[in-house]
Amino acid sequence: MALFDRLAHRLSLRRWQNASARAERVDLDALRKDRSRARQLSERLNTLLRIADSRLALPIIGSDQFPVPAGTDWSWRPMLWRMPLPSKGDSGVETRTKLGEELTLFHDCDVSELTIRQLRNQRSTDLAPFGLRMDVFRFDGSFLSLVLDLPESSCQGLSRKHLIRLDPVIEFEKPLEIFARLNVQHGPNTEQIVRELPLTESSFAVEFDLAYSKLNEKRVEKLWLDLIFEGPEMNQVTVRDLTLSRHPRAEL
Repeated sequence: MALFDRLAHRLSLRRWQNASARAERVDLDALRKDRSRARQLSERLNTLLRIADSRLALPIIGSDQFPVPAGTDWSWRPMLWRMPLPSKGDSGVETRTKLGEELTLFHDCDVSELTIRQLRNQRSTDLAPFGLRMDVFRFDGSFLSLVLDLPESSCQGLSRKHLIRLDPVIEFEKPLEIFARLNVQHGPNTEQIVRELPLTESSFAVEFDLAYSKLNEKRVEKLWLDLIFEGPEMNQVTVRDLTLSRHPRAEL
């Protein structure tokens, strides 16, 4: 079938090359017929090109490519921002709702007026194939958070010399406070490092420096990240991308 398609394509190209070459001298009736056929073909080709250009300009599904600092020894984009979820979203979302295998939403609302869905990123600046959008209407709770479980590979070789970098791309309808808390479980203890996200721009980075922790490097078991949203009522928040990476800090 592929061979037949290639032959048909070559014959079609040759036909239109010949029609173009004789357009200056062919009789007007034949020229009108060629023009009519060319216009019909042009309309279909333009439609194909418009759709193809639009789709091919989107970030490739599954992409885990993004800039990282020099010396990075581990990097990761969670599944929600790489691949389509089986369920795109829900409304009246209850606490402990799983969004894929790695992300869980928590809140303490009596009545949930929260909508959440995965969307396809389509902006020219987007690197992640997908994003996450939350619409919050009336909010009668005291907290709203997204908890992201990091893979086991994030624990391997982790030391107090490391900086863990978070690069989110976040949009919102009106200003709000968002905090990121890195949790590192080592044995019976858990180290927690909190950073407030500087939401003056949609794209930025924050770093968690493990040098000031009491991390037991030999007993690291699990890492997870909390994104905590303060005052989310009547707001739309879109997390276009979220990536994490790890690199050794410069020696002091």
